[in-house]
Amino acid sequence: MIEPSPTVEQLLRFYIDAGVDAVLTEQPINRLAPESAPVTDAPAAPPSVVETGRPTTAPQAPATAPLAPPAPDVAAMAAREAASSAQTLEELRELLNIFDGCALKATATQLVFSRGNPQAKIMFVGEAPGRDEDLAGEPFVGRSGKLLDLMLASIGLDNSSVYIANIIPWRPPGNRTPTPQETQICLPFVRRQIELVNPDVLVCLGNPSSQGILGTKEGIMRTRGRWMDYDTGTRTIRAMATFHPAYLLRSPAYKRLAWQDFRAIRKALTAGMTS
Repeated sequence: MIEPSPTVEQLLRFYIDAGVDAVLTEQPINRLAPESAPVTDAPAAPPSVVETGRPTTAPQAPATAPLAPPAPDVAAMAAREAASSAQTLEELRELLNIFDGCALKATATQLVFSRGNPQAKIMFVGEAPGRDEDLAGEPFVGRSGKLLDLMLASIGLDNSSVYIANIIPWRPPGNRTPTPQETQICLPFVRRQIELVNPDVLVCLGNPSSQGILGTKEGIMRTRGRWMDYDTGTRTIRAMATFHPAYLLRSPAYKRLAWQDFRAIRKALTAGMTS
């Protein structure tokens, strides 16, 4: 027996469940095609006035596909040069807004730069925005953000006393894990962000953040809760890796270990205030 074709509502529900939340164009785009590639399947020119005996509208030029992003190594070099030139956080934000070296920018709704107090003594860095963050333009505003706020409140911190960012400032489609190439391209920007904020304590949330920023090789289970040094080039910052709130939502049994980490963070902040 042949099953009936899905309805439009069923198709839309399938796309939403799969993580699709935006339509870019009606036709697929080959982002790897060279700029000079000829446009195929161009619409036929309308009949001329001689053929029809009546005026016709002028044919529109076919739309050209957007330029493909540069090679990862070229994009990473451009990111390093751009990030190093930023003298303020606002300049860094504007540079990211015009940076086209990461393909994630083309599929994201907007840039997700930071939230919190740029003068804070502690900075948290996650991995990449999710759907809620992509819509709001701020990191950690969804379910994991609400859990992070509760964890911060447990040690006397809030949005006015912390600064929060991500390694990747654009949401990957479907909330997929960023590729190593995407991470390497975006790393210079978050490193410059850390330098400009210049916190006393740096906390990496999750394995991708700790591996990208602190250069750890082991998993988060082995690296969490240990104090490490992060060298900005001008000073050394005390740094620690701990669980990402999204992981704690999936594995609540590890909240006990995360609480131990946050108590150590509170102790370090208190010691820094009294020293």
